[in-house]
Amino acid sequence: MKRFVSMTLVVLTLMLAVFVPMALAGEEGPNAHAGYYYVKTGNGKGLNVRDNPNGKVVGSLKYGTRVYVDAFSSSEWALITYRYDNGHGKGDYAAYVSTRFLVRNNPGKYQGSSSARSAAALTEKQVASPYTIVSRPVRTAGGWVNLRRTPSTDAKVLEKCFAGKTLTVLAELNGWFKVQDPANGVIGYISSKFVSRL
Repeated sequence: MKRFVSMTLVVLTLMLAVFVPMALAGEEGPNAHAGYYYVKTGNGKGLNVRDNPNGKVVGSLKYGTRVYVDAFSSSEWALITYRYDNGHGKGDYAAYVSTRFLVRNNPGKYQGSSSARSAAALTEKQVASPYTIVSRPVRTAGGWVNLRRTPSTDAKVLEKCFAGKTLTVLAELNGWFKVQDPANGVIGYISSKFVSRL
């Protein structure tokens, strides 16, 4: 009987060793299997490398970098071997990157996002008489809407407009308003989805 129990425990331990990592990897993300991937960020910038999922940033991988994924710790994080050179020494250690920015095929040279390219094609329609709008973020408690340098979700954020912030509309675009913040004079662009007219 003791031998049967021992054998059962050994079999269960082996099954856990095989199936638990597979379950953790899941079928979400770019692929549940280890192998080579490429970094593809939406803004063409580098991908943060962290010491733990959601942990401290220990480095960065450039857009288009080929990286070997050892395993997927979840659908959101991939375990990689990160090679560092900090000026005092070189080495490799286990680190994590977000699976959102990993793709199987080489993305090539960064060409800009589709929203940035389409923003360049937008034409502003000046308003005959400036009018006031108010920001309406999705989350009214603690939420905000970004005021950006250009009409693109990739553009630099000039300031955060919390719920109820009033802005003066200077021009209208498809899906965007060119506005001025009457409190400080800052001019930028805000998505028309998150504002309403007073």
